[in-house]
This record gives sequence, C-alpha cells and structure tokens, in this order.
Amino acid sequence: MEEAEVDIDTLIDEMDYIPGHFHLDMNLNFESSSPMNFQGRDLKLKRESLTYELELETGLQQYAIRNLLGVFSFYLEEVEQAKEIFLCISQENPENLNTWANLAYVYDRLNNEQEEARCTERLSLLMGLDSEDHKPQGDPQLRTARCLAEQGYAYAFDVGLVNEEEKMEKLTAGLTLYGKALAYGKQIPLEEKRSWYFTMATLHIRLDAMWMNKGNDEGKRLPAFNRTLVLLQQVLKCSSLHYRALAWCYLGILFERKYSFSDTPMAIHDCGYSGTDPLDCFGKAIEIARENPLVLNRLAKIFHFLGKQEMAMAVCNMALDVLPDPVLNWQAYCMRAKMLLKLYLRDLDRVKMGLGGMPDQRNLSDAKADLENVMKVHPCLKTYLDLGQVCYYMGVDAMQELLLVDENAVNNALVFFAKAMELDLGNVLPEIQLLRGKCLRIKNEDLNAMECFKQAIELDGVGSVYTESFRCLMEMLLALFSQKRMNTEMLMKEVELWVKKAEEKYPKQRVQQELRLVCRHYTAEVLELSKAMVARGKTELVKLLFETMKCDFNKGMFQVI
Repeated sequence: MEEAEVDIDTLIDEMDYIPGHFHLDMNLNFESSSPMNFQGRDLKLKRESLTYELELETGLQQYAIRNLLGVFSFYLEEVEQAKEIFLCISQENPENLNTWANLAYVYDRLNNEQEEARCTERLSLLMGLDSEDHKPQGDPQLRTARCLAEQGYAYAFDVGLVNEEEKMEKLTAGLTLYGKALAYGKQIPLEEKRSWYFTMATLHIRLDAMWMNKGNDEGKRLPAFNRTLVLLQQVLKCSSLHYRALAWCYLGILFERKYSFSDTPMAIHDCGYSGTDPLDCFGKAIEIARENPLVLNRLAKIFHFLGKQEMAMAVCNMALDVLPDPVLNWQAYCMRAKMLLKLYLRDLDRVKMGLGGMPDQRNLSDAKADLENVMKVHPCLKTYLDLGQVCYYMGVDAMQELLLVDENAVNNALVFFAKAMELDLGNVLPEIQLLRGKCLRIKNEDLNAMECFKQAIELDGVGSVYTESFRCLMEMLLALFSQKRMNTEMLMKEVELWVKKAEEKYPKQRVQQELRLVCRHYTAEVLELSKAMVARGKTELVKLLFETMKCDFNKGMFQVI
C-alpha cells in the first residue's frame, strides 16, 4: 500500500499539469488568518464580480467563470450549490477536465466514494491516463490547453491579497498558465484563442499599473507592454463586440501610459499605431458598443475608475438611451448615480483648493433620483449604501462637513444604512460604519460615532489604504479631550490602542499622513497629550507623533516645549 502511494506521488510530481482548482497555489485554497466573516465577505464580493463577468461571456471562457463560481460556493459552505454548478458544466461541456476534478473533490467532501470514483475515472480517461484500449475521442492537447487557460483565469480573482507583491505574484502565475495553455493549444480555434489574449492583456495591464506604482522600472515594464499591444491587436479581429470594444478601450489606456517611458515603445510603431491618440481609441470603443447597454455599462465603469467622469457619464447616458427600463438596466442608473456623486465630491475638493466655484447640488438630487428608481425594482445592499451616502452629503454643509444643514436628510441616510446592515454583508462592510459614524458625529452623538469609527477600522482588511475612519476617530478623541469630556489617562489609552491597530492594518505612510492632518488641526491637544505620555515613560508613540510632524517642525510651525 505504501509503495502504491509513492507511485501516485511520483506520478503527480512528474505531471506537467493537474486539473482542478482546489490544488492551485492561490490564497483561496489556504487557511486564512483573517476572521471567518472577512473571508466570506471577500469571497462574496469576488463572486459578485464574477457573476457580472458571466453576463458578458457567451463563449467557452464562460466555463472558466462558472468553475470558479463553483469553487467560491464550496468555500462559502454552499457545497450542494457547488456540486450543482459543476454537474451542470459536466453535462454542457463533458470534456472539461477542471470540472471533473472539482466534482471529484466535492464528492470527497460529501463522503460519496462511488461518485468520486466515477469522476476520477472519467478524468483519467479524458487525460489519456487509462490503457490504450480506452483512448477518448478528440485531441487531449486541446483539453489540456483549456484546462490550463481556465486555471490561469482563476488567478485574477484570488482573495485575501494584502500587498502589491502578492497581487503581482498571482497575476504573473496566471499569465504563466496562459503561456502553457498556448503551448498546448496549437489547434485551438482562433476565436477562442483571442478570448485568452484578451484576458492575458487584462492581466498585463493590471501588472503594468503595479510596476508604475513601484517606481516605473522600464526594463521590466517594456517587454510586457509591447506584448500587450500585440495581444490587443489580435483581439480587435475578434467577432465578439464585447472584446473588440474593450480592446480599443485598453489600447487607449496603454497609449496614455506611453508617456511614462523615456522612448515610445517600439510595438506602437510595429503595430501601426504611431501618432494614435488615446481619445480616438476610447471613441472607437464607444462607437462599437453604442447599441449594447451591457458593454456600454462596462465601458462606463472603466472610464469611472480611470477618473474620466464626464466620458463615463456620457457613456452611461448612452446606455440608458438604448435601454431606459430600470428593471432591465438598473446597473446603469447605479453607475450614473455614483458618477454624479463623484463629480460633486471632485468639485468640492477643487473649491476647497480655491480652484473653482461651489459644487452643483443638482448632482446630488439627480443621483438620489436615479437611486430611487433602482430602489423600486432592485433594492440591494449597494443601492442602500449609495443612497445613504448621497443623503449624507445633502444634509451637511459643502465646505464644512461638521455643519448640519438638513437634519432630515442625515436621518434618512441613517435609515438607509440600517436597512443595508440587515442584508447579507451589510454588517461587515467598513464603509457603512464610516458613513454611519459621520452621520452620528454631525448629530453630536459623539460616543456612538466613535463606536462606528472603531468598527470600521476593525472591519478594514490588512493592507487597506482607506484610512479615513482612523483619522475621524483620532479627531473625535482629541475633540472630546479639548472639551474636557475625556481625561488624559483615557485619551492616552485610546490613542495608544488605536494607533497600534492602525499600524497593523494600514500602510505606514498612510497612518503617518492621517496623523499629520490630525496633529495640524489639534496641535495644542497633541502637545498636551505628548507631555503627559513622556511623563509616564510612553515615548514610542510620542516619537511617532513628532516624526509625522517633522516637516512642519522644520518650517517652524510648531515649538516643542
């Protein structure tokens, strides 16, 4: 028996690939150090993203998405649903290696040895591991190629990645698997291969953005940048309107990035794009998708994340012109509302810097109207959250959020947040607690507000850069201290505890940035706190506070006694 086990292990080690998803080197498959509710939250959010991808996918790549949806269901303890997903794929696409491997894994968890053995036998047959008498029909190379491509796709949706290095590692692993898939798939139909090229280009673009964040290493970026252009040029020949439209959009993104190189990347000239303007590419993407609301919504989302709010708004309006029914196109109403709020906040930031006039309040009322349309047909967590956020900004002074101008609007925001918290994931989203805290703060419910900010920090994942909750909490603690509603001992204890938690959660630079803002606004309180902490021998935190302000000290803004 032991010898047989050794033979199996040896066989596995010698195999060039292993079908299925449950063995892949993804965080998804390893026990996480995060609390269970965090894991479930991240999985459900990723599953929502995948479901959105599935709406746009009609080719064989849909099985990459559906296999991964089955894996997510399994890890969410929805084992029967995972089984049904895999069974459905096995009936539609009986040569899918990953499905049979995943199904065998699920049956093993269900202690169904008979069905597990049947799946394993079917998998062995499809892989050509059985005797010569049982060779399956079809090309095993093609089955292998599709198996590897599906696994490469999965790496783009891994969960629990806390830093750029981990994200880059997973994206690179996905691209490596796609490379192996192409090596096996010489006879893969060209149209199918172009769908792989699209996903590979997407992974490359995400990786390139991370390289830029790390310091723009041209030597590492340039080969992948050139390859991405070549891949997208092939995708433009695809029959899928969805892929062609997004390929033009991605080309526009790359052409905007060409200025980050010291010389124009050679592939731009080789592919015939010399002098091509990014706006022309974005325009072609919109033109191709002009009658397809799903693809227009996807483009609007990309433009929104690129910071091109006016372009995103125009595309959103196009999608609503094509399909105005909120029952069928509620996503466009949600997206337009989000962009209207974004425009309002952008203009608000500009006026605070002295760069423009007051933001247009109509953006808020229009966003509210869009979300109320959605609420009638598709009430969901996201809609309640967005509507609450819009109501919050309608209730506070544009220039000073601490001034209440419409208490009814703020109360409505709190009601929407309460409804959001009744829904799945509503009690584990940090942004809901942050916004609740800001509403309660303006209503002078300081202790309740502080509890919300604390919950938001607790709910933030390690590596998060959304540190506003931490700043709000620090400001509230110091405000209470300045009002004599908190003594020095309690302030020291609270500040020490939550600075430590913040350092465990957020990047050091972000923590220092928030502390610098707090120290500027509460200089006298920080100095008084620092003196008390020095007197009690708590010098580490004092050093951190002064370190964040050292630039200001050098400018003579503060004098330390």
